[in-house]
Amino acid sequence: MSRPMIVTCKTTLTALVLACTTHLSVASAATPELPRTLPAYGVDKPLTLPPVAKKTLSNGLEVWVIQRDGLPRVDAVLAVLGAGLAADPADAPGFANLFAGLLSEGTDRHDSKAIAETMQGLGGGIEASASNDGVIVSANAMANFAAPMVDMLAEVARTPAFPASEVKLAQANALQSLKAAEAEPSFKADRALLAATYGDHPYGRTQPNEAMITGVTPERLRTEHARRFHPDRALLVLTGRIAPAEGFALAQKAFGDWKAGGEEVAATPPAQLTTDARRILIQRDGSVQSTLRLGRPAVAASDPDYLPLRFTGVVLGSGISSRLNQNLREGKGYTYGARASYSGSRAGGRVSGGADVRNEVTGASLKEFMGEYARLGSEPMSARELADTKRYIVGGFILTNQLQAAMASTLASNWLVGLPEEYLEQFVPKVRAVEAAQVQAMAKKYFDPKAQSIVVVGDAAAIAGQLKPFGEFELQKK
Repeated sequence: MSRPMIVTCKTTLTALVLACTTHLSVASAATPELPRTLPAYGVDKPLTLPPVAKKTLSNGLEVWVIQRDGLPRVDAVLAVLGAGLAADPADAPGFANLFAGLLSEGTDRHDSKAIAETMQGLGGGIEASASNDGVIVSANAMANFAAPMVDMLAEVARTPAFPASEVKLAQANALQSLKAAEAEPSFKADRALLAATYGDHPYGRTQPNEAMITGVTPERLRTEHARRFHPDRALLVLTGRIAPAEGFALAQKAFGDWKAGGEEVAATPPAQLTTDARRILIQRDGSVQSTLRLGRPAVAASDPDYLPLRFTGVVLGSGISSRLNQNLREGKGYTYGARASYSGSRAGGRVSGGADVRNEVTGASLKEFMGEYARLGSEPMSARELADTKRYIVGGFILTNQLQAAMASTLASNWLVGLPEEYLEQFVPKVRAVEAAQVQAMAKKYFDPKAQSIVVVGDAAAIAGQLKPFGEFELQKK
């Protein structure tokens, strides 16, 4: 009986597939064509920032409360200026990332499991991360548990214990991650480009190394916590179903007696605005593709050029419709994706671009990068491209910041890089006001091909000849 059943099932399945295929073919043939003219886009809704109630506690901690109706949830973000990667010693790059990751792995009162279970019981969670300019600790909970959530946020931020067992585990994980990263050409390329862009500035040494990871101890973490976490260099943002009076009361209870425990971190010095363009070829034996990076220093986030320069980076290399993607990916098939962008921090910024390409088109790809950079700086973009880019940027920004957690995070991140709270609400109209002439000026000023440092990771035997038109490359073995 089993054999006939199998034959019957196979026959039935084949017939079913043929029937479905025929049905789909008929359906496809019957599908009407799209109309030649589609309705115009609707007008983008503005992102309106609810009133921001502000108070500064006696210890210097700034508190912002943004009351919002909606989900019965409260989000809290604590941003600490001067606690991030720029505060890391020159011999311990990337320390802040390990430091931030360990904040919620145990305090004087709760171990990591108890912290996680407590936050889960409140209907939320807690996490921390580092950037160039600071550390952000974020937490959320159901609105009726706002008080214990803020208390736990304060406990994690103020009294991390850095248990030896957790530090040891974090070190092991970090070493494994570093080992994997070191095998990736992108990691090597990014490290070289950061150094070429920023020189000896702290922004240029943010990637971890083995010596930093193995040198971390609970004692050093506690010392750095006292040095980095000061209330007069911190901002607490509370958003959601919480009234300003309640938010201020919770902040006072949880953070009011917080006092600085160590010498304050010095302010990050300004990064260089220009540098000599470098040419670096990092040898990767037997590589069948080349990893390309281009970049140079740029302005800080608080500079007037910030937004038009950010806009220019999107035109060149953000999204599938960007010029670099349309050229190198869609037009020539050199890569799965090409990109370019501007990133701004509190003391400086940079523009960068890159792609992974086949060996045989390494030189041709660099030529296209340089050509697109030069073209945007010499020719005004069309009204259609300008309008499409505005819609892309505005739409993504509004969609992202509809969520109160994202709004709180954006406010805190802007504060860290020196942008006021009004910038969240001003961003959309500022983007809409960008003109084609501004984009052309930004491209000419910051994406000038002659000013870009170039880093290539690949097999010199296969690609060195293609690099000659772009200058003399310094060969590095690793």
